[in-house]
Amino acid sequence: MARIMYDLCGENTALRFSPFCWRTALAMHHKGLTFETRAWHFSDKQDIAFSGQEKVPVIVDEDDEVVTDSFDIMTWLDHKYPGPALFGDDMARSRARFIKHWAETQLAPALMKIAILDVFSIIDPKDQPYFRESREARFGMTLEAFQNTEQGMEMLEKALPPLRAQLEGAAFIDGDYPAGADYLVFGMFMLAYVVHDGALLKSDDPVAQWHERMLDLFGGLGRQAVRA
Repeated sequence: MARIMYDLCGENTALRFSPFCWRTALAMHHKGLTFETRAWHFSDKQDIAFSGQEKVPVIVDEDDEVVTDSFDIMTWLDHKYPGPALFGDDMARSRARFIKHWAETQLAPALMKIAILDVFSIIDPKDQPYFRESREARFGMTLEAFQNTEQGMEMLEKALPPLRAQLEGAAFIDGDYPAGADYLVFGMFMLAYVVHDGALLKSDDPVAQWHERMLDLFGGLGRQAVRA
């Protein structure tokens, strides 16, 4: 059977905005693997019940092996499909886990401050009650109160110095060529790229220049993404 990735979509099923699914798609392309994507809405939890959890990405491999969680999928890819490494050895994977945590605790909150209402506007109306209820419970306030573009931009600027410093001396986070660390971080930026039309970075920023290089990978996979 074909290799399948369940991928979060908006009301327009071609619009894919999950940073975790973007991580996974980039990692699969890095390995040179072919796969089909299946559009998945927040309310389609029954469609991935076989995975034993309720979130995407979910990979179903050609031998019916099921793998979940973007970082775990990347680790699994390195074990099952040698070739271009995503993380490399255990020490490198441990460092990549730190980058994952940095991206999720520093970048993601800033980007959500900027784009939470953009996300709400593009998801299927049937998903909006769940999205509002779950996020407002998490944030302790309404989506409208949480959204604060100015504050989000300030948070983003405070988060970027280590990334900017790395990219002043290398084309990619992983050095001369992109690999797992780049995908862990870039997935976060893809959420904003797909749903938000405002500029986040100045064109001469090393992070912006890296972002452009990342958009061009794999035949322009990111640049060709459907946007809101």
